[in-house]
Amino acid sequence: MDPEFDTDTDLQMQSLLLAAAHHDIAALRNLLRNTSANVQDSETGFTPLHAAIAACEPDDESETPAEPSKQVNGHLNGDNGADKRTDSEERKKGLEVAAQTVKLLFQNGAIWNDLDQNGETPGCIALRLGLKELYELVVDAGVRAELLLSRLDEYQLLGDGNDSADEEDDDIEIIEASEAIEAENPSTENTETQVATEPEVVSQDASTTNPTYLTSPLTFTQTRLLDSSANGVMMSWETALMKRSAELLLPTPNLRVLNIGHGMGIIDGVFQSHSPSSHHIIEAHPDVLKRMREEGWNDKPGVVIHEGRWQDVVPGLIERGDMFDAIYFDTFAEEYKALREFFTEYVIGLLDSSGGESSEGGKFGFFNGMGADRQVCYDVYNKIVEMDLFEAGFDTKWENIPVPDLQEAGEWDGVRRRYWALDKYKLPTCSFIG
Repeated sequence: MDPEFDTDTDLQMQSLLLAAAHHDIAALRNLLRNTSANVQDSETGFTPLHAAIAACEPDDESETPAEPSKQVNGHLNGDNGADKRTDSEERKKGLEVAAQTVKLLFQNGAIWNDLDQNGETPGCIALRLGLKELYELVVDAGVRAELLLSRLDEYQLLGDGNDSADEEDDDIEIIEASEAIEAENPSTENTETQVATEPEVVSQDASTTNPTYLTSPLTFTQTRLLDSSANGVMMSWETALMKRSAELLLPTPNLRVLNIGHGMGIIDGVFQSHSPSSHHIIEAHPDVLKRMREEGWNDKPGVVIHEGRWQDVVPGLIERGDMFDAIYFDTFAEEYKALREFFTEYVIGLLDSSGGESSEGGKFGFFNGMGADRQVCYDVYNKIVEMDLFEAGFDTKWENIPVPDLQEAGEWDGVRRRYWALDKYKLPTCSFIG
């Protein structure tokens, strides 16, 4: 490759990063005509989006509170108040220009969740610096990108291969756009239903995909269930979250409940303590099913165990007319689209809207762990799932549950991936609208 070309390219990249950091919109707009908005500095990993947001970090000296003004004979001595107002106004104007810069970068295809050398996305930096408006801009961009990726995926599945030449050109552009988004966005493959994790880990670990997971051996301890790669399938720290879900889903005894994904049996044990009239469990992994038999789950009151994948079992339940007052969904090694398919296509045929013995109506819940390795990802995916639930006909109530510092408590010792890194869990309880 021509060394001169390399030098020119590097110079153009540095100019772009500098313009973004200075919030020089005119220069930035000119540079973006010939340069991608997603170039990254080799040393810092900064993209122009990182640079534009990081440049808003308050200057320690300018943010240090001034000395209190002294009163002499009832009058203020000094003009510290005016200085503060001036600093505040300049700060406000600076943030407004920064917001315009961020919007321009997104308009030119900036990726919302690229990682720098510190493992931070632009949203992570905005959150750390307390830049609420810029953080919300990143979240909104993330929602748009993920919804577009989802729609593109659906579009490709619907294509019949008989399009005209013009339509084929459009298809190529759409597929290229999809591939670009997929290359820059972390996988939505999950532990605990739908946890987005570091993309480089997930893409190399076949144990987190179905059906590979279903054929891999599991390890049970008193506090955790691990797959063959030491990924956490379920852990005891989730108990408080599942207890609260069970309280909301089964507010009275003698209700009918369906749980999809037994795992360690945490929520099923809580459901049993609420004295349901019937308790159906769908579980696919042979090791979990074996442990369930050893623990006598077949003999517990009202329990019916369905062995197999929920995709194979649920249609039979609907065909037989089985109805439930409460449904909980918590599978492993499935993408978010599996959860979306479940509540979009199947819950309506399983959930009794009257709620049986409960006057509150039927309830649906799930383990809400998608994107929980970073706050910005969690916020993006929570907006997406709330929109999808509403579109599917659900009213969703959210409750914030504090989560202790799991790293400090040693919960991740011996676990390959941290699938939770946040201090609050957003617990969903869904019911049919109206």
